Amino acid sequence: MASSPQRPDPPYRRIVAEIRARILTGDLRSGERMPSIRQIAQRWGVAVATATKVMATLRDEGLVEAKVGSGTVVSARASRPQPTGPSTPLKPRQGGITKLNRKQVLRTAIAIADAEGLDAVSMRRLAAELDVGPMSLYRHVANKDELVTQMVDETFSETDLPIPGPEGWRAKLELISRRQWELCRRHLWLPRAISFTRPSLVPNMMEHTEWTLRALDGLGLPMEIRIQEALTLHALVLTVALSMADEVEAEQETGVTLDRWWVAQRKRTDELLDSGRFPLLAAIPEETASDLNGLFEYGLARHLDGFAALVEDQGRTRS
Repeated sequence: MASSPQRPDPPYRRIVAEIRARILTGDLRSGERMPSIRQIAQRWGVAVATATKVMATLRDEGLVEAKVGSGTVVSARASRPQPTGPSTPLKPRQGGITKLNRKQVLRTAIAIADAEGLDAVSMRRLAAELDVGPMSLYRHVANKDELVTQMVDETFSETDLPIPGPEGWRAKLELISRRQWELCRRHLWLPRAISFTRPSLVPNMMEHTEWTLRALDGLGLPMEIRIQEALTLHALVLTVALSMADEVEAEQETGVTLDRWWVAQRKRTDELLDSGRFPLLAAIPEETASDLNGLFEYGLARHLDGFAALVEDQGRTRS
């Protein structure tokens, strides 16, 4: 019996192989900017969806990473040995051999969201990545809403909170805020999946709130103030993280980095600032507004300064 002809690799795999080879041979160096999704689509004559999958695969292999102000760049890890065979899916294919489990479903969904955003996550897409029928997923999650909720829970499980933690309430609040900030930087979709008005009742995120409330033990604060403080700290993290996620998304979609965007706005900016109407704004260093990590640290420090004053005032009232 004649063997069937070998099926050619999908277009995205051929593009990934070409870009991977350029990275591994040093033609594209660590920190060097990658083409945008639109540029990949135009250069190779493929659909945007295919170009998106190319970037997602390169990111999943650790060859590229997104950086605010630079767009998607060749990762520093790309200098390490990388697989040179055909690109692999986000998770190993099941092929009906390995039994699907809940953690595998969630980690694959998280990988899709990390690479392409939360909108790219669907039951159909997830089933395709796992090489199973969509109905197989419903044994683990009821629908997409529940899937996203469980993804949030799984993501928060990545951070271990020390018991009892560092000495002093301020050091504890700094620790948990920075742990949450790192989570949001690692998973840019995370802030959009969290609601304050309709909070997700997920154990791992609830542990963060419980840990924060415990950090305020012994200060004599009523529980109402303690929960308000826990939520306010969380909101501070998410607010800045949303701006970071928006910027990375804008750079990937347009191919225009933040630096290049400011250059394009230079004429209009100079006209406004040189008019004399805004002398204080004109004195601000350009990089200040785009330093989101610096903005987070400043907001955290000033907020905790204010909370320290409240703690001191509460102590005087009790005395």
